[in-house]
Amino acid sequence: MQCPICNGKQTGKVGSDQYYCWSCYVEFSTRGDGEVYEICEDGNLMAINADEV
Repeated sequence: MQCPICNGKQTGKVGSDQYYCWSCYVEFSTRGDGEVYEICEDGNLMAINADEV
């Protein structure tokens, strides 16, 4: 699985249809629109636009 932000291949599965990129430290989904999430300090996920990164 490639990261939609950096196109890196250092990704790991963290949930059903959700992956984590070890290169740019984001979590992303392969369902629907393929949302990308920033992981907050408290562990919550905040949806971000791919254009913001």
